[in-house]
Amino acid sequence: MANNSDQNPPPDVCLLLRTHAEAGWLNREVLPVLRELEQGRGLPEEQLGAALAYLEVLWIESRKRAAETDATCAELNAPGCKRDRKLHARARSYHAAVRRLRDSLSARVALILSVAGETVACRPERVRS
Repeated sequence: MANNSDQNPPPDVCLLLRTHAEAGWLNREVLPVLRELEQGRGLPEEQLGAALAYLEVLWIESRKRAAETDATCAELNAPGCKRDRKLHARARSYHAAVRRLRDSLSARVALILSVAGETVACRPERVRS
């Protein structure tokens, strides 16, 4: 019977897979919503609140995915971890690229959510008749 550790991919492969999945998810799920909100075109005002809430939920999920990716990276850096030098370098490089993407999106998401929060706070309440 095979040992479970023999069936699991090596940590560098796990990091490559995790970073690839995270980058794809950010580009496929978060970025389109963010761009739509940044451009401000084609979105009726009554849908703006829902779009902002959706972006916030997506961003919470992206932070969870980022934590999982970073935990996988930490496993790769653990002492005694078996690794292939070339694959290790590629995994670390890809992880760094995904961290840069995260940072870029984080700043944009924070700006959209803060501007939207200020707009909502400054908007006078509608008087109901």
